[in-house]
Amino acid sequence: MSERVVPPDARRRRRPTKQGVVLSDELIVATALRLIEEHGTEALSVRRLGRALGADPSSLYRYFRHTDDLMLAVADELIGRTLRVWRPTGDWRADLRELGLRMHAGALAHPRAAVLSSYRVTGRAYEIQAVETILGVLRGAGFPGPEAVRIYHVFVDQALAYGALDSASIALPRAAQEAETAVWQATYAGLPAETHPNIAATARHLVTDMGGSSYPAALDLLLTAAATRLTEIRSRAQDNSRTDQAG
Repeated sequence: MSERVVPPDARRRRRPTKQGVVLSDELIVATALRLIEEHGTEALSVRRLGRALGADPSSLYRYFRHTDDLMLAVADELIGRTLRVWRPTGDWRADLRELGLRMHAGALAHPRAAVLSSYRVTGRAYEIQAVETILGVLRGAGFPGPEAVRIYHVFVDQALAYGALDSASIALPRAAQEAETAVWQATYAGLPAETHPNIAATARHLVTDMGGSSYPAALDLLLTAAATRLTEIRSRAQDNSRTDQAG
């Protein structure tokens, strides 16, 4: 794609293409997301995307400057799909846990796109909304600005990293997935206590646990650490208040 992108108000078509398609940002992004999941990144060619849309490939330049611009839009749409189904309750810890789990589930629903977009900063509407929302949850809970940003950073990076990690795993061919799972039973469960006492003592737990994602446990550990930090902040604030009153 090129640098000939047209402003939103000017690029809206008044009529369908010759193939009967009315193009829009949303339709192009949804089609690109589908093609990525079916064929991988090579699907993001102007020719293939135009063919899938039933539109002249050159018409896509009116909406996106180049394929990277489109990739950022796809990444932002993944964020939007999570935000559209997440409903905060006012309990900061429960809200962040639910949001994290939904982010992870969204990545697994679109594994190839999730792997590609996990390390990108889009600067687009949904990402901006997500940053504002998560910081609002943290600041509303009582975290000062610097702490809110630090926890936001860890929370988002953890969710994106696990989304990419687990997406890469489920994107493996079925035979490869089964072979990796079998290693825990075939290899680790058979190691003798004489040479590997710790593995032998926990072998059955390794077999049952290692085949799944550790993201829920990691998320809980993060939120527990954040809650502990919040308790420390509140305690220090109370101590400072007493000191000020005594003085």
